[in-house]
Amino acid sequence: MCENEKKKTSSIEMTSGSLWKNILLFSLPLMGSQVLEVLFNLSDVAVVGRFADYMALGAVGSTTLLVTLFTGILIGMGAGVNVRVAHELGAENRKGTEETIHTSLLLCAIAGLLVCVVCLLFSGQMLSMMNTKPELMDQAVLYMKIYALGMPAMAVYNFGNGVLSARGDTKRPLIYLSIAGVINVLLNLFFVIVCHMAAAGVATASAIALYISAALVMIHLLRRKDECRVSLRKLRLHPKACKAVLLLGIPTGLQNGIFAIANLFVQTGVNSFDAVTVSGNAAAANADSLIYNVMFAFYTACASFIGQNWGAGNKKRMLKTYGISLTYAFIAGAILGGLLLVFGPQFLSLFATEPAVIDAGMERIRIMGFSYAFSCFMDCSIAASRGIGKSIPPTIIIILGSCVFRVIWFYTVFAHFQTISSLYLLYIFSWGITGFAEVLFFAVSFRKNSDLILQIYSARRSIDLALFISFSRFMYICLYKADIIVYNYPVVLLRDAVIPLRTIRPLHWIVALRLSIF
Repeated sequence: MCENEKKKTSSIEMTSGSLWKNILLFSLPLMGSQVLEVLFNLSDVAVVGRFADYMALGAVGSTTLLVTLFTGILIGMGAGVNVRVAHELGAENRKGTEETIHTSLLLCAIAGLLVCVVCLLFSGQMLSMMNTKPELMDQAVLYMKIYALGMPAMAVYNFGNGVLSARGDTKRPLIYLSIAGVINVLLNLFFVIVCHMAAAGVATASAIALYISAALVMIHLLRRKDECRVSLRKLRLHPKACKAVLLLGIPTGLQNGIFAIANLFVQTGVNSFDAVTVSGNAAAANADSLIYNVMFAFYTACASFIGQNWGAGNKKRMLKTYGISLTYAFIAGAILGGLLLVFGPQFLSLFATEPAVIDAGMERIRIMGFSYAFSCFMDCSIAASRGIGKSIPPTIIIILGSCVFRVIWFYTVFAHFQTISSLYLLYIFSWGITGFAEVLFFAVSFRKNSDLILQIYSARRSIDLALFISFSRFMYICLYKADIIVYNYPVVLLRDAVIPLRTIRPLHWIVALRLSIF
């Protein structure tokens, strides 16, 4: 009773039921997780900013790009796990699901360890390349190295999040992240206020919180009774699963890193203006992560739902999933962008008090408020392509659209006008061009893969039919072995074909089977 009923109540059905309802129910806990993650990250800045000195605040702030880059890679690996597990679950391939899960756990753990080692060995060099202020360098390096110790745990948590999301369970990751986040805030206050550890304190708190979230998700996966259960004895790298996860995870991780790198061009342009403009931009940019992460929930839903339905061979439901996820993301971006336009001054006042800084921040908000919604055409199409197993071409398109195009814009349009508005406009134009290309790629890939899905699914059903015919023939032979007349009627395994089986006395008795695959 128990296990099946519990699974039904805690998981969202992806291959049946109302897509409008199920995608929304699936996405809401993800939204909560994404928003909480942003708020907990902001707590690091808030605590050192309020209870430590400005040097500690600057040290933590100077590592933001590196942290975003490396966490993006690990999140990308988790996204690859999510899609691949969804494929196997949709195909009801228990063995494939188990192999994918145990392979993915090892791959994510290895990725986390590699990122950790890179940060421990090269944090100083990377921060120097980013022109970190000499007076901030020591604390920034220390923060980065301590934070890096939590990267393996972050990788494991993202693995677990990917598996549970593929199963349709987004509530548990939210609960685990909430527990870890609250502990993170409490430890931040303890280490900074009581232990006077400044930047090292918030880094230590973050690392501990990451291991708590990883432990919670692993305990759950070790206790499950279904195909998503993790068994330490089954941990090994299965070549087929390994290749499939890496082909999805690595491009997705690189894509996340590309976004972080692409923003360097924007920041370089912003830094060419006065301090008021720079401060206003920094205050207004705090809205980006909140709005992007809310919209990101629908992209995860899109990839998960399409992945399962791809495995199940349900192409109509895949296309409908794409349209619904795109609609939800657009509405979320439009509403949140509109609210930001209306309440922009109030939002900016949370991060700045000077009227000039707030005015400068509003210049960014007036453009970005209208732009957020249009980013969904790019991001949702990328998620949909990932759901059908296409990850490398969308990444190449992102490189061209988010990096190459922005560089061209920076040295042409922005160089000509030299205004902050002309710089901010590159967002909507780059999203528009990249979005058009991503939508086109998904449309073409979906059409090609639909034929492949039909072939695979038809072949699977044909095998089932052949087994049924063989079994039936065997039973007939057993029952009528003394008196059988065999006619060589062909067995045609085609969609909607009438398939005559071998005739049994009396002679006029012909058994016909009509096969309807879909």
